[in-house]
Formats: sequence, C-alpha cells, structure tokens
Amino acid sequence: MIRFSSRRALRCASVATPCDGRGRSSFLQPSSRGFSAQPARLPEQCRDGSELLPPPPGFDSHSYASILQACIHSGDPISARPLHCDVVKRGACLDLFASNILLNAYVKSELLGDARTLFDGLPERNTISFVTLIQGLAQGLRFGEAVELCGRLHREGHELNPFAFTTFLKLLVSVERADMAGAVHACICKLGHDTNAFVGTALIDAYSVGGSVSCAKDVFGGIVFKDMVSWTGIISCCAENGCFEEAMGLFSQMRIVGFKPNNYTFVSVLKACLGMGTIHLGRSVHGCTLKTHYELDVHVGVGLLELYSGLADMEGARRVFEEIPKKDVVPWSFMIGRYAQISESRKAVELFCQMRRAFVLPNQFTFASLLQACATMESLQLGEQVHCNVLKVGLDSDVFVSNALMDVYSKSGRIDISVKIFEESQATNDVTYNTLIVGFAQIGEGQKALNLFSNMLDHQLTATEVTYSSALRACAGLASLEPGNQIHSLTIKTTYDKNTVVGNSLIDMYAKCGAIKEARLVFDRMHARDEVSWNSMISAYSMHGLGGEALNIFEMMNASKSRPNKLTFVGVLSACSNSGLMDQGQRYFHSMVHDYGIEPCVEHYTCMVWLWGRLGYLDKAMKLIQEMPFEPSVMVWRALLGACVIHHNVELGKLSAERVLEMEPRDEAAYVLLSNIYANERRWENVAAVRKKMKRRGIKKEPGLSWFEYQGTGHYFTVGDTSHPDMKLISGMLEWLNMKARKEGFVPNCSAILLAVEDEEKERLLWLHSERLALAFALIKMPYGNPIRIMKNLRICVDCHAAIKLISKVVPREIIIRDINRFHHFHNGACSCADYW
Repeated sequence: MIRFSSRRALRCASVATPCDGRGRSSFLQPSSRGFSAQPARLPEQCRDGSELLPPPPGFDSHSYASILQACIHSGDPISARPLHCDVVKRGACLDLFASNILLNAYVKSELLGDARTLFDGLPERNTISFVTLIQGLAQGLRFGEAVELCGRLHREGHELNPFAFTTFLKLLVSVERADMAGAVHACICKLGHDTNAFVGTALIDAYSVGGSVSCAKDVFGGIVFKDMVSWTGIISCCAENGCFEEAMGLFSQMRIVGFKPNNYTFVSVLKACLGMGTIHLGRSVHGCTLKTHYELDVHVGVGLLELYSGLADMEGARRVFEEIPKKDVVPWSFMIGRYAQISESRKAVELFCQMRRAFVLPNQFTFASLLQACATMESLQLGEQVHCNVLKVGLDSDVFVSNALMDVYSKSGRIDISVKIFEESQATNDVTYNTLIVGFAQIGEGQKALNLFSNMLDHQLTATEVTYSSALRACAGLASLEPGNQIHSLTIKTTYDKNTVVGNSLIDMYAKCGAIKEARLVFDRMHARDEVSWNSMISAYSMHGLGGEALNIFEMMNASKSRPNKLTFVGVLSACSNSGLMDQGQRYFHSMVHDYGIEPCVEHYTCMVWLWGRLGYLDKAMKLIQEMPFEPSVMVWRALLGACVIHHNVELGKLSAERVLEMEPRDEAAYVLLSNIYANERRWENVAAVRKKMKRRGIKKEPGLSWFEYQGTGHYFTVGDTSHPDMKLISGMLEWLNMKARKEGFVPNCSAILLAVEDEEKERLLWLHSERLALAFALIKMPYGNPIRIMKNLRICVDCHAAIKLISKVVPREIIIRDINRFHHFHNGACSCADYW
C-alpha cells in the first residue's frame, strides 16, 4: 500500500499545469508517451530488500505522473520519494514525462543526491531533464556540476529552447560571469529566440548585472510582446546602474501603454527617485503606491523608508514606518540601522524596545545596528545587555554581530574583551580586523595596530580605506616613518593613495614623523581635497613652526570651494603663536568671528594666550583670559604658565600654577614649571617646598626620554643613560661632538641645569641629556647624507638647541627633533624655529 505524508496529494491526482511564478506555463509538458526500457533506480533510503509487488489495476506511467504533480502542487514534493520506491518495487516503468516530473519533485525537495542518481540512470533524456537538474544544482550552490551539465546538454544535441537559455543566463549571473551574456545572446539570436519575452527578460537581467545598460535596452526593444515582467526588468536595470532619469522615463511609457506597476516595479522606481535626489518626485511615486495599495507590501515599504531616509527626511521615513505593516523584521531593522548611522542612537534603542514589545524577533542585522548605536553612545552597560541577548538567540557567531560587539567594547574602553571575541570568532573579514586596528590606534597602542595590520595581510584579506587610514594613524602616533613609508607604497599599489581619506592620513603621518616635505608632496598630488585635507596641511606646517607656509595654505583654501571651520582656525592661530606672528594672529582671531561667523572656543583662546604670553605681553594674555565668555580650561592656564617660565614672571606663574592644580591636582607639569620659575630666580627654598609637596602627594616628575628608530627598532635614551650596548661608541661620539662644537665657538648655557651645583658639573650634565645621547647614536648608525629624526617627550632645553644647531653645521647633516610642542629642523647651523619656541 502506498503511503504519503500529505493526503492532499491523493485527492489531487489529476494533471495540473505548473507555473513559473510569473504567470507563464511551465515547461514540464509531456514530450513522449513511450515507456522506459528499464525501471528507474531505487533511492538508497528505499532499498530494504522487499519483494516486488504487482502494479495496481489500471495504473500506468501517466497515472504515476499525475500523482507526482499533485505532490508538487500540494507543497509536499518530498512525498514523491515513497511513491518512487513503490514504482520500483512493483516493477513498473516510468516514461520520460513521468521521470522528469519525479526529477522535478526531488529538486524541489532539495534531494539533489537522489535527483542526480535518477538523472544518471535515465536511459533517455531531453532538454527538460537537463534544465530541471541544472536549476536544482544552481539553487544548491553546486555551480560546477551545473555548468558541466550545460555543456553536456549542448554536446548531446538536445534542443536549445527558451527555457534552456533562461536557465543558462541565470546560471551565468549566479557564478558572477554575467560578462559572458553576450556569447549566449548571439546563440539566442541565431535560433530566433531573441523576440521571446521570457528569454529577453533573462538577458536584460544578465546585462543589468554586468552593467551593460545599452545592450539591455537593445534586447528590450527587440521583444515583440512585452509583458509586465519585461518592463519591470528594464526599469530595474536602469535604476540599478545609475540611469535614473531613463528609469523614470520607462516607467511613464509603461503606464502609457496600459501596464499597471507591481511591487517590484515600485521598488526600482523608488530607487531611481533616490538616485535623482528629488524628494518631490519620490512623493509622487509614494502617492501611486497608496492608490494601488502596494505600500502594504514589505519590499515597497522598505523602498519608501530608504527613499525618505536617504534624502535626509527622517520625519517622513518615520511617518511611513508608522503606516506600513510591521510584522516583518526588515522594516524594524532598517529604521534602527538608519538611526544608528545618523548618530540618533537613543531613538535606535527606543525603536528596538518597541520592536520587542511588538513580539518581532530581531535578526543579525537588527543586533548589528543596535550595537552600532551602543558604540556611538559608548554605553558599556547597554552593550553588555545586548550581548547577553545575542548569546541567548545564538547569533554571537554571526560575523556582522561579532564585529559590532568588538566595536562596542573597543569604544567603551574594554578592548581586551574585543580581542577575546576576535580570538574566538569562527569567521572573520576585513571589518573584523579594521575594528581592532582602529581600536588599538585610538588608545595609542600603535604597535599592536601595526601587528594586526600585518596579520591581516598575511591572511590575504583586502585592506580598505579604513584599514590604511588607521594603520597610518598608528604610525603617526609612534612617529615611525619606516612602516609609514611601506604602507604608503601599499596604498599606491592598490590605488588607495587617490582616496581622500587615505591622503589625509598620509599627510598627518608624514607631518608627525617629521617629513614635512613628503606631507606637502602628498597634499599637492591629491585628486580631491576636503576640509580635513586643508586643515591637516595647515596643522602640519604649524607643528613644524612654518607659520608663513601655514598661512599660505589658508589663503589657498579660501580661494578654493572649501570653507574654513573651527579646526581650520585652531591650526591658523597655532601657526601664528608658534611663529610669533602677533599682527596676523590678532587679525585672524577677529576675522574668524566677523567674516566667518565662527565663535571662538577654548582652543582658539589657548592659542591667543600663548601668542601674547610667548611674546612677553603677559598682561594682555591675562586680560584675554578674564574676558573669556566661559571658564578658562586647564590648557589656557598651562599656556600662561609656560609663558611665565620663559619670561621669569614669578607671581603670575604662581597664580597660573595654582589654577592648573585646582583643576588637576596631580598635574606634574604644573609642579615642574613652578619649580623651574623659582629655580631661575634662585629661590631654592621655594624649589624645595614644591618638590616636597610633590613627594608628599606621590607625584613624580616624568623623566626626559628621547628615542630614535633604526631599521624598524626603537632605541630609547634617558638622561645620563649608560645601559645601551653601544655606550662606549656613544661616549666617544659625544666627546668628539663636544670638541668640534667648542671649536666653532659653542659656550654651554649652564642656566639650563636648575640644580645648585658647580658650573663644571652642569656642563658635564648637559652633554648627558637624552637628545644628545640619541643624536650621538644616530650619527654612528645612519649613513652619511640621511636625515636624522629624534623624538623627545619633553621640551628641548636651550643649551641642547644651541648645541645641535652647531652640530648640524659640523657634521653636516639635517637633524629633525620633535619635542612635546613642535618640530625643530636643524640644518647648516640654523633651526626652522628661528630660535622662537
């Protein structure tokens, strides 16, 4: 007795005509009534060794075919398997028509192994047999076998009908070889199928994927009887490939000839409206969807959401969202994602809560967007709650969700958890690596960021603009020029050097590594510049003390289409203060307000306080602080304190130090600068009192540290350091430099040593400063003619500055030293700062 998993199949044992989903009849029509010479092979699951049974009275191949079709149309194609077993056990034979239906049932049941076994055992096959199995293999992502069967179909001389060609074209799209559509098109034209709407639509789809809009339009023009699917296909082709106006024109023509748009048509038309950037046209199309009630379709609803949100009308998007059905997760995920992308993080979280109250289950995209909102808010607690929810639903292994989790923890100060998630991830992509690289670069772990970047390249993942810009930021933070040069070479090979974001990062990297000429070269070669490009170059010249060049760049920016912003004027005023350009600084400070409508912020006031104070106008600097429309920040008082140290103003310096320590009681720099003021005035009792207070509060002065990079390795030196393995060579070089400098007229400035010791001891201590140790080692290691770049964590002292000026002439060599404030370029006995720093 035959058993079925669906009783409906038994009640529908009549031949039904299948449909392809677009209103056209299926190709599963009987082509032969002859019986097979032998029965089809028995599926593995049915080989139980039972005896053959006699066929039921009146049952023939056509009867079996009818029941098989009933199984398919009842939505239960897997019932075909026990029927196939029954056929074989009874010794009955299926003709080609019935065998093709059985093959189709196996394909629809995703039993591709049984389908292939049946196909291989058929003594006779036709085009339908091949096409059915090819479609099944393509759906099962077994593209290699599908392509092999296409070639076999042609070699065996079977008919190439419209259904074969549509299958071939869909397969080409699936294997990302839409560029071969032209070859199939030629064959279609030879056989006269190019006027067929079914084949023409498949060609249009293939050409659309390949970006050949003109070819698609030619195909569309050749279709004799255009149907709704053909019109929708060509409109979609134009919309997907940026031909938005043509898409709208075709939409109008379609309606003129009498076709009514369906949901797929509206989706493409809405995309065209978004591409054209015309909200009014989009609203007109929205009106059409309301008249035809297609706004209730989930795809059209999401298309409307994309239209309004893409044109910055989030209020309109919100109204659409409230009106469309929300049983599906897609509209919820879309709106949460949009709010997260525009930094409306709280609205994204509120919408997620509404979604849960509506009993809609979130998917991986919902969680990824929600976690993006948590990362923007830097809310560790909320991120942890979402993480728990992710673990409960088992989506923690999804690469999008794990990447978003890493981003949350990284931005919330728990990069250790991000690393743990990274190490446990089953699947990683470029975003995974980018997230960690960015995280390490932001917290100053540049070396870890570069190691991860190298690991990413070893795994043959493609670096993006985010990868390169973050890796370059890491190089800038480390002031490491050699890896920066290597990354620059990689950007050239991958053409990312033409990317504006990467170009901006290159300018910043070269500037912070002391290579200002290379930074300007990158700037000059940029194809497109934005505000960040101009600001980066202005700031670069400012930190190198080249105020005139910085102001020239600012004037060039004014002549371009870019408009200065707050950061621009921070760079401009910083350049004026670093170069002592008082008149220009005052002019730009007032111009910022009157000509550009930019209200000064604390950074602008800090620059002006340093400009006035450094030039000795301490009263004006203090007056400016008193006139500030808000409370002065610690940076403002530090600037005034630094100026007081230079000009030996004890009382104002003491006041500035007190203000700094009120805001930051453990600020070591304030104690040190105050101690230096007292020491310059030889008020040793006050110096002792300051140091005693530091000791009582457990505050230690940061030791002077200088470093020099050689062949990818950093060499670090502290004051009086004797631990370096090449110390004997360094000492010998220092003695030689001391002798040469004295012959050139160098006289040590003992006032730089703020200790109560003899001058002879002070002279000895001066030659043990960390920057001189680093310079001596660099001169030993670096080939003649190469510039030397040294980094220092504190301000360079006046005696070292004078000594290195003379050394640059004696060697001769270009010596670049970056201290805590700026760069100094020593060359041929002069410094770029012109002794103003």
